[in-house]
Amino acid sequence: MKIKKVNASDDWLTPIVFYRMLDRRFKFDDFEPCPPCNNIEEFDGLSAEWADRTFCNPPYSQYLKESFIYKALQESHKGKLAVLLIPVSTSTSIFHKLIMPNAKVEFVKGRVKFEGIDKSGNWVNPRTGRMPLPNVPDDAPEISRSGQTDSMIVIFGEE
Repeated sequence: MKIKKVNASDDWLTPIVFYRMLDRRFKFDDFEPCPPCNNIEEFDGLSAEWADRTFCNPPYSQYLKESFIYKALQESHKGKLAVLLIPVSTSTSIFHKLIMPNAKVEFVKGRVKFEGIDKSGNWVNPRTGRMPLPNVPDDAPEISRSGQTDSMIVIFGEE
């Protein structure tokens, strides 16, 4: 993979309450293929061997999202469970060629309120708002990116 660090605007965390709900159902192993603010030179979730029961909220940029969908499919062929939280995109070829024939799809009711880092390097939390991180100017533009797209749960492998 050529990308050394995921663009900060592409790094949005699953809210802990939503994750716990999924974890109660799927009983995920303690493994994170897409850690927040990940430096690909330190850890590459696409090259790593995934756990037997993995949750993945991949970056939403097209190349990385599709790469993690391919990886989840590969891991399911090894008998593993991979559960992805991705934006709804039912008109894409990857949805029709990879997801529909190989996975179970569940649409999330309402919009997930993600947490993340905006383009100016500020942490955005849907409950507490914008919080500056070190070396970011106080007048950096504020954005609201949480909850802007519908989401779906894609389940590769057997529950």
